[in-house]
Amino acid sequence: MKTRYYHLPRLTGVDALRLDEREVPAPGPREVLVRMRAWSLNYRDLMIASNAYGRALKPDVVPLSDGAGEVVDAGSEVTRWREGDRVAGIFMPGWLSGPPTARKTAGALGGPTDGVLAEYVLFDQEALVAAPAQLDFAETATLPCAAVTAWHAVAVTGGLAPGQTVLTLGSGGVSLFALQFAALGGAKVLATSSDDAKLERLRSLGATDGLNYARTPDWGRVVAEATGGGVDHVVEVGGAGTLPQSLEAVRVGGRISLIGVLSRDGGADPSSVLRKGVTLQGMFVGSREMFEQMNRAIEHHRLRPVVDRAFPFAEAPAAYRYFAGRGHFGKVVITDG
Repeated sequence: MKTRYYHLPRLTGVDALRLDEREVPAPGPREVLVRMRAWSLNYRDLMIASNAYGRALKPDVVPLSDGAGEVVDAGSEVTRWREGDRVAGIFMPGWLSGPPTARKTAGALGGPTDGVLAEYVLFDQEALVAAPAQLDFAETATLPCAAVTAWHAVAVTGGLAPGQTVLTLGSGGVSLFALQFAALGGAKVLATSSDDAKLERLRSLGATDGLNYARTPDWGRVVAEATGGGVDHVVEVGGAGTLPQSLEAVRVGGRISLIGVLSRDGGADPSSVLRKGVTLQGMFVGSREMFEQMNRAIEHHRLRPVVDRAFPFAEAPAAYRYFAGRGHFGKVVITDG
């Protein structure tokens, strides 16, 4: 039986995406065949399509790391899953638990290895997690990269505790999940945006205060003053362009989780890191163990991911273009409808 999939014969941007057909793959002894029902986009996917990711990529790669679906077939040695189970793939199939290593983090989906933008995808049985019970496929598809990264930053290494102060930047996927997780943990969350309407939506998700960075370019100083010396934790998604302000905003002895590279302009003075004794730590998604822990919290608190807009599978290039416009609030998804 033939099935549809997308691939990137060239890395020249969104227009290089090609919809093609192939045979439905048959699972090996320890593999699971998943009928994909939804997918979601991350900034990484735009970088890969434009050959701006800066890492070795599989030629003619099937894109996207994030997707969810249902098990339709399994190999003879599979014990973790059965037909009809609702599942999502993990970003790095080899990182199941423990700290990251070069071996565990090799082979991230949608770049060094084929991703999930296909109607049927094979997974090793260990490389899947169960979907949270209350989430639909589109909501579940938002979790593997952005949500796990935010959970890793806020809950695993960020020392989340009631009364902690957390600063999030913008209204992309990682930032919204970080806001939601921090608020659930009793933290005081400050959020930034260049749009006042978005700031109101951020407050509705749990932000205790918001700051328009377009009107306040020295927002780091303003945050530090408003919090009496700086926040405990900055979830930094901007990269070089915003890191100097994040260093202003964080307290002495505080933490900055460095996640994104949305802006490559500017530079940070390393003396600020030394002078304030800041822990500056890079976040590269997380393990299956973190994913499963996060999903238990999502189920317990009935948390719902923020989905901005959904596109049908046949219009995946349009989803890429909409996402590239950066006008979204939350996640942009693709569905099988």
